[in-house]
Amino acid sequence: MDNFYAPGKNHLFVPGPVNIPEPVIRAMNRNNEDYRSPAIPAMTKTLLEDVKKIFKTTTGTPFMIPTTGTGAWESALTNTLSPGDRIVSFLIGQFSLLWIDQQQRLKFNVDVVESEWGQGANLDVLAEKLAADRTHTIKAICIVHNETATGVTNNLATVRKLLDHYGHPALLLVDGVSSICALDFRMDEWGVDVALTGSQKALSLPTGIGIVCASPKALEATKTAKSVRVFFDWNDYLKFYKLGTFWPYTPSIQLLYGLRAALDLIFEEGLDNVIERHSRLGKATRLAVEAWGLKNCTQKEEWFSDTVTAVLVPPYIDSSEIVKRAWKRYNLSLGLGLNKVAGKVFRIGHLGNLNELQLLGCLAGVEMILKDVGYPVKLGSGVAAASAYLQNNIPMIPSRI
Repeated sequence: MDNFYAPGKNHLFVPGPVNIPEPVIRAMNRNNEDYRSPAIPAMTKTLLEDVKKIFKTTTGTPFMIPTTGTGAWESALTNTLSPGDRIVSFLIGQFSLLWIDQQQRLKFNVDVVESEWGQGANLDVLAEKLAADRTHTIKAICIVHNETATGVTNNLATVRKLLDHYGHPALLLVDGVSSICALDFRMDEWGVDVALTGSQKALSLPTGIGIVCASPKALEATKTAKSVRVFFDWNDYLKFYKLGTFWPYTPSIQLLYGLRAALDLIFEEGLDNVIERHSRLGKATRLAVEAWGLKNCTQKEEWFSDTVTAVLVPPYIDSSEIVKRAWKRYNLSLGLGLNKVAGKVFRIGHLGNLNELQLLGCLAGVEMILKDVGYPVKLGSGVAAASAYLQNNIPMIPSRI
């Protein structure tokens, strides 16, 4: 039983964890099984083949690790790098900050490129560093594709162009936790060496699987990487891949069945259609924010995220009060402002298994909350702006045509 019961459903609009579809919940509602029986390896083999599709890779090797995105970060770093290796890493918000903290604690030589929160990665500085690095001391570029704290999406294609332009061999390691399976992501085309995501984001599962995909170049780097690794060691997985049993330790049986159902739903909708749906949700949310007379934390359109919108509030309002009121009065969960933007922004997550009418309900709730905390919003203004856009852009549901 819920500790804090409220009638109806909780309206979950944080940028992860996200809503879990009913077919996925039903798929996970099962007893434990022997993961060494023929059934689990057979399912695992098809899962490994299919998760490559959400990264848009044919050459990458995936690893489904029982962990969170933080563990996936560590896996990406320790399997490809050695202590003391120079990394260029971009600090643009709370989650890039946490990854940098992990890099430093793992004893890498981290060259931090910091931007104002609300801006994207400074790729002009990256170009300067690559041009100056004639002896190739930079071993990796680490970048968060979609910074969830500020709603900023970085241009990975440009990062790859810069590496190619300067003929630089640095590995490209990408946090795609709140982007993969929701935003356009092309591992092979963009030359990403390690990409990672978490099950609780766009895949719409419970937390518990960190999915990492490594390029052939990244796998080659494991042969010389001297970082200590045990639980996250890819070589242990590769050994069991060859044996056909796939698991060096016990996986969550329920999450594997859930992942199977989640991927089936994504492929039924079509990955490109999933990405387009997120584009509509992001655009509709930004139109609502504009209609309320508020500003997006993200400073340029080129960086707008289609999975989360961070909304700046006037100085006389504490954004944490908006989040508290949302939960206490309206059974609506919004994202808090974090670290440098604490009290200054609230975040609307619009990713995962979510449709347009669900979003409009959230926007209506936000309008009432803004009114509650003393902001002079016109009720219905944001909903009207979003509805007008969506009514002209929602396609027919393919399975119902």
